[in-house]
Amino acid sequence: MTILIKILQFVMSLSILVIIHELGHFTLAKLFKTRVEKFYLFFDPWFSLFKYKKGETEYGVGWLPLGGYVKISGMIDESMDKEQMKLPAQPWEFRSKTSWQRLLIMTGGVIFNFIFAILIFILVLFGWGETYLPTANVKYGIVTDSVGYAIGLRNGDKILTVDNQHVENFLEITSDIVLNNRKTIQIDRDGTLMNIEIPREYVPKMLKGKGQIDSRIPFGPYVVESFGKKSPAKTAGVLLNDQLIGIDDKKFTYYDEFQKYLFDNKEHSLTLNILRKGENVNIALKSDSLGMLGIGRSVALAQIFDLKTIKYGFLQSIPAGINKGLKTITDYLKQFKLIFSKHTKAYQSLGGFITIGNIFPGVWDWQRFWNLTGFLSIILAVMNILPIPALDGGHVLFLLFEVVTGKKPSDKFLEYAQIAGMIILLALLLYANGNDVLRLIRK
Repeated sequence: MTILIKILQFVMSLSILVIIHELGHFTLAKLFKTRVEKFYLFFDPWFSLFKYKKGETEYGVGWLPLGGYVKISGMIDESMDKEQMKLPAQPWEFRSKTSWQRLLIMTGGVIFNFIFAILIFILVLFGWGETYLPTANVKYGIVTDSVGYAIGLRNGDKILTVDNQHVENFLEITSDIVLNNRKTIQIDRDGTLMNIEIPREYVPKMLKGKGQIDSRIPFGPYVVESFGKKSPAKTAGVLLNDQLIGIDDKKFTYYDEFQKYLFDNKEHSLTLNILRKGENVNIALKSDSLGMLGIGRSVALAQIFDLKTIKYGFLQSIPAGINKGLKTITDYLKQFKLIFSKHTKAYQSLGGFITIGNIFPGVWDWQRFWNLTGFLSIILAVMNILPIPALDGGHVLFLLFEVVTGKKPSDKFLEYAQIAGMIILLALLLYANGNDVLRLIRK
């Protein structure tokens, strides 16, 4: 069910964003009296799932969920309609319009995606406000792994500043380090102030999910709420609602101490100390090869920390939503820049449909859904404006060349460029989704 909910949210979000993007091209084309022959959600090679015609435009849903398109008369696009381009240009065709009109038509999708994202952020802030964990409220300090330990961090450290700058939202510390090339972290360790230098090799490891900085949480109360598919604990006799109070008569203050004990004793015989309906019960078992017991509990941050919520009136939400949209765009451009860095090797972390689908929660949460849809709308806009033939940015590049030089690229050149762009995009698609498959195999 969890996977199904993720898939449904992903498909719904993608469909909304594709429609908004293509609506941008459609609206600008209609504004300049340009004929639009097709408006499709998803691609329809050979056949479509649904279609109907109204006026001069055929509307439909294709079967290949890799985006969508509008077919504009007199334009070399995904359809590669060469026959139409051999005929004399007509007044309603794209090629008959002025260069600035064609430029606006081609940027219409990107413009609509940016506007849509900002509208989403405005409405989300107005409807739900903004809740986050202030760095000052991370009362138990942080927890990190061996990569974090290697640079000098320790579980329980309290982060004060990064490069001597306060980061208000604790969950933004990792991204702040990565995106802004931070050099130092200032911490409080048991009352002693320390300065931790961030080595250059730390960021590439963070991009691979190592060296993450998370909030430390208490171990108890640990009430068993679920079992894994392969659960040594369930097999040994642990029941739902049992409270785990220790292992081998050892008590834990923090959850990371419990995890470390399990890891250090993986595949060893253990005795779980259980509190069941007020009675102490000891259950012997052996953890699996990863040191897992196959039990789970759900703990919300709000149960442990004092979260901060900012509420916005409608007028207040407008500038706040615009600021959030601009910050999201800026941060994404910084992330995009990392892809081309040999030092960070961020290209190794590129993901495809599985990666995108996994960012959605396993339960339906409208606030998170719309926040993620707003974020994906910005990604779609940025990706489409890249100067790659077959993307909007490729068309814009050739139009700018025409505006500057006064010479229009030949139809044959545009045709070859379109084919080259489609090959590039296919290669990127295979690479990103190949990374997803490899990550699944390595798990």
